[in-house]
Amino acid sequence: MKKFPILHLVLFVLTFVTTLAAGALQRGVDILQYPSGIIAGLPFAATLMTILLVHELSHYLAARKHHTVATLPYFIPAPTFLGTFGAFIKMKSPIATRRALIDIGASGPLAGFAVSVIACIIGLGMSSVVSASGSEGALTLGDSLLFSLLSKVVLGIPPDNYDVLLHPVAFAGWIGLFITSLNLLPIGQLDGGHIAFALLGERHRKVSIALLVILAVMGIFFWEGWAFWAGLMLILGIKHPPVLYWEQPLDSHRRTIGLVSLMVFVITFVPSPFKLNF
Repeated sequence: MKKFPILHLVLFVLTFVTTLAAGALQRGVDILQYPSGIIAGLPFAATLMTILLVHELSHYLAARKHHTVATLPYFIPAPTFLGTFGAFIKMKSPIATRRALIDIGASGPLAGFAVSVIACIIGLGMSSVVSASGSEGALTLGDSLLFSLLSKVVLGIPPDNYDVLLHPVAFAGWIGLFITSLNLLPIGQLDGGHIAFALLGERHRKVSIALLVILAVMGIFFWEGWAFWAGLMLILGIKHPPVLYWEQPLDSHRRTIGLVSLMVFVITFVPSPFKLNF
């Protein structure tokens, strides 16, 4: 008899509450003074939680398909302006083949990417173009190639000294695309690392080292968070465990998935994701 996943459920509920609070605070609601105002964070929280849930459940279902034992998603609540540090599942048995590694690694980012794109399109349709004057001290989001294109298609090109004020659904979609790019970095045991190892084998380690150096340099010139991310990846380890049956070859379908994942990484990557206006 399987145990009821009480911990997973509690973490999910707590993360929903913290993302709800984060969404309300983003809209200027003082939830300490007006607790009922937390409902204002629902568009952001529901969208972001859906993206995270689809991402992790896709990993879980792909693992089940390949008879790999995996946990249900663990959500991570956090007292940040996003309300969460994301979610993850834990593999409890080795992955048997490179085909399974591609399927499990790519399923989450690609599914989350699809939901994020939908959220961006819907959210941008509810966003507005506002004057950029008086925005000193405000947080500005960088644009990926894809988000920039979606913004221009949905809203057009803003006039000089104007900017887009994102609706919470669009902001959650932007976060979803950013999470996708982070996960698709071909380093260590990130989703992109799984895909790269399946395609490159032991050469994956050299790619990981090169990208860690690049991220560290980008942490100096673009966004400090890249240096932190490089350090975290170094601590977690860049070596990928072997699959059980390496000799089983990849088919053209899996290689295509790997190529698509690389393209998604390129169009969602943001060199300078967050900056303050001065």
